[in-house]
Amino acid sequence: MKVLKFGGTSVGSAARICHVADLIGKPLERNIVVLSAMSGTTNSLVEISEYLYKGNVPGAQETINALEAKYNATLEELFPDSEVRSTAQSAVGRSFAVLRSYCAAPLTQAGEKEILAQGELMSTAIMQSLLSHRGIKSVLLPALDYMRTLDSGEPDMQYIGSHLRRLIELEPEAQIFITQGYICRNDHGGVDNLKRGGSDYTASIIGAVLDADEIQIWTDIDGMHNNDPRYVEGTRPVRRLHFEEAAELAYFGAKILHPACVLPAKLHNIPVRLLNTLQPEAPGTLIYNAPSDGTIKAIAAKDGITAIKIKSGRMLLAYGFLHKVFETFENHRTSIDMIATSEVGVTLSVDDDSRLAAIVDDLKHFGTVTVDTDMVIICIVGDLEWNNCGFQAQVLDALAGIPVRMISYGGSNYNISVLVRACDKVAALRALSAKLFD
Repeated sequence: MKVLKFGGTSVGSAARICHVADLIGKPLERNIVVLSAMSGTTNSLVEISEYLYKGNVPGAQETINALEAKYNATLEELFPDSEVRSTAQSAVGRSFAVLRSYCAAPLTQAGEKEILAQGELMSTAIMQSLLSHRGIKSVLLPALDYMRTLDSGEPDMQYIGSHLRRLIELEPEAQIFITQGYICRNDHGGVDNLKRGGSDYTASIIGAVLDADEIQIWTDIDGMHNNDPRYVEGTRPVRRLHFEEAAELAYFGAKILHPACVLPAKLHNIPVRLLNTLQPEAPGTLIYNAPSDGTIKAIAAKDGITAIKIKSGRMLLAYGFLHKVFETFENHRTSIDMIATSEVGVTLSVDDDSRLAAIVDDLKHFGTVTVDTDMVIICIVGDLEWNNCGFQAQVLDALAGIPVRMISYGGSNYNISVLVRACDKVAALRALSAKLFD
């Protein structure tokens, strides 16, 4: 059994939905298909919630009406026959009834979570109706019947596995199983979502608990490229990646895959394949526990980075200095990306500046603090063990004409990271590609 996940752009229109149905049915195998909401839907649902939080009910109703018109047009294109269309229209109508029900009272956080869940509920209902209309024995597996998180927010793998297997066993004649990505129930039984990685994370969790043969992530690009094609010409897909390499690239900016998706598959040794719905014949990228091959694979960039430098003339003699610094970030629930130390100071980078003022205020107890904003981490990924000579020199040689604020190497065998100004990002990406790949 394989797990196939299709993102929002893959089911973003009637034509795309039909194309995904074609991919699911050829060849027809007993797989699980995970769907995101149609592209643009979640943004509309967030907008509806924002209007309701502000007490602007007419604004919410107008957005609901516009979204419903979009879905009705999609259904008419998918199902020209009104009798065939009725089943999908009923399911979609139930979701819009839920949305309108929240216009009658002040919105709560629990209500917002239920509003956000409607996108995936509608996309799966539409796909289920289309497959049934085509004569495929498909079964809808409601994610809210098996996908649950612990009080920590982490997935309850034991609960998910036992309940999902039971639901599958109840349908021995099913050819295809359809389920929702992103949505779940929390430990109190309320509707919630997986937040990190959304539907990618759902697919990886399902693959892990069922010990699937493969997890396929279908998007609109041919696998993970060796650089960002938005800024660098001539990029090409990386055909094979180690799990660790993929995790580094995902964390440091490769948008095709969320880093949370990698861990469940890695722990259960289940290959992940990134494929292109627009070019289904393309090989894409295979992520697995590949043996090291001593090469640089790809480059990714993470925007919105802030560098914070704490200088203390007594650092060398100050026992517990680093502990106090790290404790400050922990107290403000802010994670650190990069770190560099010396005898007189330490510099760290963060990608969340929402608590920056408070962090800086606390750090001033320990030394002089300076802040550099609008920075970018560029991550060079591959088999970069320290005994593979020359990689560091190639990276620094490529960046000879670009100011580098920080360098991180040695924390991982798969990553060299450099911190540059945002204005130097494109030049750095292009220079690295020219040196490392061209």
